[in-house]
Amino acid sequence: MERGARMFFRGLMEDVDPALESLRDLAEDAGPAMQNFLREMGPALQDLVERVDDFANYHPPEMLPNGDIILRRKTPEEMRDMPETPDGEIEL
Repeated sequence: MERGARMFFRGLMEDVDPALESLRDLAEDAGPAMQNFLREMGPALQDLVERVDDFANYHPPEMLPNGDIILRRKTPEEMRDMPETPDGEIEL
């Protein structure tokens, strides 16, 4: 049984290895672009996080025809009507 399990996991690793290699290549390619994005957008994202108290209080972002992205705050009525889970958390 142990030998069968070893053979199973060896086969599984052989099947998964190409996907892991592709993921590694993707991470290497995306790394510099992600660093550049964070360097340029980091301050603006930090400002957004400081201004938004809780994202559950907002509707999903909307993109306007001119390309602007807006976040609409939920009204007090919408906040009151949001379903809650038994432990008091809001279900999203």
